[in-house]
Amino acid sequence: MKEAASVVKQGELIVYPTDTVYGLGGDPFNEEAVKKVFKVKQRGDKPLPILCSSISDVEQIAYVPEWLRPKLDLVWPGPVTLILKKKPSLPEIVTCGREDVGVRIPGMGFTLELIKACGGFLMGTSANISGTPPPSTVDEALAQLKEEISLVIDAGPTPLKISSTVIDLTVQPPRVLREGYLAGAELRKLLEELTQHE
Repeated sequence: MKEAASVVKQGELIVYPTDTVYGLGGDPFNEEAVKKVFKVKQRGDKPLPILCSSISDVEQIAYVPEWLRPKLDLVWPGPVTLILKKKPSLPEIVTCGREDVGVRIPGMGFTLELIKACGGFLMGTSANISGTPPPSTVDEALAQLKEEISLVIDAGPTPLKISSTVIDLTVQPPRVLREGYLAGAELRKLLEELTQHE
């Protein structure tokens, strides 16, 4: 973990496990690292999500509405990415110039400790070429990503094996952008609980 954090702080990229799928990580405040992620993933004009180690970290890069604060324990830590209004502290290159950002606190202890060791933030995009299935094992990730990866952490298959659910909270009512792990009745229940403030 210490070595991985050192690599990230030097502007390099890592492949690391999360509760959902393997991630391609780097320092979101290092524009060269962000450019490398776009290059490695062959990703077009599509914003990158950010994993945080705590709610206070989230609040450094995104605006958390007052009505949402008491409800955050419904989604975090866990497999739900929330789209929130971004703060100027986050480089625009991360969000491709958009005014919002996807943020998540993952539900895996190791990942949280890794993010904390990296300063509280880690790019949280899946370790795959854009448009291909996200990897739940290191082998699946490395079959696609070979260039520019400085360190790989192999923790075996990820627990959930499917990407996070993405909910846009910059609009009302909240809009589901990707079902991911949380779906069906469970997702509908969460949406109801998130909209009870209205």
